[in-house]
Amino acid sequence: MYPQAIDDYVSALRMGQKEYKDLIAAGKDPYPAVLDDLLPPGQHTVVDLPAQEIPLERIVGTKSAGRISAFTASFYPLLDPDSEFAGKWMSLLAAQMSDEGIRDPILCYEYLGDFYVQEGNKRLSVLKSLGAAKISSTVRRVMPASFDTPRLQAYSEFLSFYKDAKLYDVQFRRPGDYAKLLSYLGKTPGEPWSQEEKRNFTAYFHYFREAFEALGGRKDRALPEEALLLWLQIYPFRALGEMSAKELKRSLSGLWDDVVAGAQEDPVKVRTDAPAQENKSLLGKLITPEHISVAFLHQRDPLTSTWTRGHDRGRIYLEETLGDKVTVRSYYHADSPEEAEALLDRAAEEGAEVVFTTTPQLLRPTLKAAVKYPKIKFLNCSADTPLSSVRSYYCRIFEGKFITGAIAGAMAENNIVGYVGSYPILGVPASINAFALGAQMTNPRAKIYLEWSCLPGDATAALLERGARVISNRDIPVKDQQYLEYGQYGTFMAQADGALVPLASPCWMWGKLYENVVRSILAGTWQQKKGSPEAVNYWWGMDSGVIDIELTDRVPESLRSLAKLLSRDMAAGRLDPFRRRILAQDGSVKNEGETGFAPAELLRMDFLCENVVGHIPDYTEILPVSQALVRELGLHRERIPPEKEGAK
Repeated sequence: MYPQAIDDYVSALRMGQKEYKDLIAAGKDPYPAVLDDLLPPGQHTVVDLPAQEIPLERIVGTKSAGRISAFTASFYPLLDPDSEFAGKWMSLLAAQMSDEGIRDPILCYEYLGDFYVQEGNKRLSVLKSLGAAKISSTVRRVMPASFDTPRLQAYSEFLSFYKDAKLYDVQFRRPGDYAKLLSYLGKTPGEPWSQEEKRNFTAYFHYFREAFEALGGRKDRALPEEALLLWLQIYPFRALGEMSAKELKRSLSGLWDDVVAGAQEDPVKVRTDAPAQENKSLLGKLITPEHISVAFLHQRDPLTSTWTRGHDRGRIYLEETLGDKVTVRSYYHADSPEEAEALLDRAAEEGAEVVFTTTPQLLRPTLKAAVKYPKIKFLNCSADTPLSSVRSYYCRIFEGKFITGAIAGAMAENNIVGYVGSYPILGVPASINAFALGAQMTNPRAKIYLEWSCLPGDATAALLERGARVISNRDIPVKDQQYLEYGQYGTFMAQADGALVPLASPCWMWGKLYENVVRSILAGTWQQKKGSPEAVNYWWGMDSGVIDIELTDRVPESLRSLAKLLSRDMAAGRLDPFRRRILAQDGSVKNEGETGFAPAELLRMDFLCENVVGHIPDYTEILPVSQALVRELGLHRERIPPEKEGAK
């Protein structure tokens, strides 16, 4: 017998006893999981795989419940040193320490990327106690009966990843993450990995995981592979071979609140109400600022972009409203990541305390700056962004669309209403459907014919050819009737001579949004809850004053009165366009009408109502110039193949 066998067993037993007590104290099961108890009802196909080296850390349980009480969840022993079990364990240890070693592979079942031992649990326990990283195993893969949940969809993507990489090390829970990882590594789906690429990735990921664990990883549901994806938004993959352990921990520590926030079951906290502007207490006056330096970072400039012009008008409103309480600087032409990073550095150097970046494409440079300048408050104009260090903001434009839809339905004498959709991104289907429901309210026979400006062709011309004489186009960027006269904004009527008569449009009141945010900081209501970082998305509407309706005098007085009544009820919270029975195009019931939809459901809505004629385009259909925005805010971003970035 190996001379130190008893001592080594006792050492492993002590580790097992400690883990057992810790798990019991935490209210967790101290024993290995049992696959037979985990498999959901239904038929499962089992596929035999060749013998291979599998990571010990992914072995989480046993196939059946037999003798699980002999081990802890991590397969450390629990039985006395004088037991028959301990004797066999020590004999296997002696074999491992001899020239021969443990050669026979164990037998494991793999399910959703984790392994469950059928034969060889003592061999596994011995190697675990010796600190081995991998073990030889014959694998039987249990295939799910269906792939109808996000977790199962992610596993389906793992199967494709495994076919190319032959690696079990990373197991993502969310669809699209394997494709993101490949893009950061400079690889494409279907491209086989070389042995050198496998070795490098495994070594780098192990190095990253050590830093992750040292910072208290895996608490709050966080996983090292998900933390790595976030880290790669800022740092190139090759940096894992260049950073010291201390530098790596520091870089990951700067993102830690984002790691924790993104790991939550529902990571984005959508706030639909502007924060209260209560009077400060004496203590509040001492710890909150009386003056704030605000910076705005834009792509392009107000002369070349109506989107930027709208936000710049918001900047002017903020200055006029808050006066000497704010100092405001604007930075234009952040048109590339490098330009954006340089301008963000400049804003920080010039004393910015709050930074608004006004397009979704600026999110990654904003995140990088937030890590670099943790004392500055950063906000990005986007939605559904699972970051704690960068808050996102957007507007519930669908509320205004419901009202203009009611006007359009009433004025469509032939029951045909045209709608020009912008992009297949978060919130847009909700706007289309709200418009359709508004039209249906005033004209039950109205059909909404949908075309898209992000597709090839002239959307307005196509709608006119289909007989639409009332058409909804993009919303005006600011409250200014001049934009309605262009015929490219708002809802309008097409006359027989081709003239376009403007009617109404929702408008973005960015200035009011910026005022609300800055006042919340001045009032001391911005702070995060200590110890529980959140990913906050401001999604405000008419009740916060950030959406309004602009009406022209071409709208009949009766409809003007209706629009004003609907606006008042919407702003007061008495009207919810979606609190009614709603049928989708395929006839399925999406809402029975007892309640409305939750904010997250509205943001991610991906169906069209029964009276809409048209479809939501796939990413591959849209024009290249529109694809960058859809990558950031697309309804199904996980289905969009990421751009190959290279292992930078």
